[in-house]
Amino acid sequence: MLKVSSIDVFYGAFQALWDISLHIDKGELVALVGSNGAGKTTVLRAISGIVRPKVGSVEFLNQRLNNLPPHKACELGIGLIPEGRKIFPYMTTLENLEMGAYSKRARSEKGETLKTVYGLFPILKERKSQMASTLSGGEQQMLAIGRGLMSRPSLLMLDEPSLGLAPKLVTMIFDAISDLKRQDVTTLLVEQSVHYALKLADRAYVLETGRIALEGSSEELLDNPHVKKAYLGM
Repeated sequence: MLKVSSIDVFYGAFQALWDISLHIDKGELVALVGSNGAGKTTVLRAISGIVRPKVGSVEFLNQRLNNLPPHKACELGIGLIPEGRKIFPYMTTLENLEMGAYSKRARSEKGETLKTVYGLFPILKERKSQMASTLSGGEQQMLAIGRGLMSRPSLLMLDEPSLGLAPKLVTMIFDAISDLKRQDVTTLLVEQSVHYALKLADRAYVLETGRIALEGSSEELLDNPHVKKAYLGM
């Protein structure tokens, strides 16, 4: 479904990514893990068109994305739930969700998708008339994921969904991601909580200082001595 081939990404003169290659097959949940500043968010930005690789290529469903703007990538079926949620604070919960269905393709199925989102996060239905800024941190993260799902993505990309949440809420968010996995939603998960991510993912890539340091099945990486020492505190 997604093929990233040897991309380099720069911010001005600063190089953020070196020779990044990864792939995701339909129905997989693939994790991209690493420490702060490793370049994980930049990978998602390159896939979604927010930044453009200087070298290499990004292909989605056999279509090259390098020169597509972000809204066109979204229309093709790439949904990004950004780090820090980025909800519209002075719009209601329902209005935020409806903004996720902005593209023509998503609008035609908005009602059915909304039922799916409410099934995944019932609290959003209870809060549908409430201003998004008044939701709790966990509810705002559910809203951000729900808004992303409203675009009916073929590929869902989640950037640090557990960031800043209490442990109980982290468990709830990962339970929801697990539900999506059971529904065969193809997912790229960027997550600093390496243990959570590897337990959930089929495969994973470890990013260190802008380079892929390791890749393999989740079981292989959970047993890897470097991963245990650097990320799991063992």
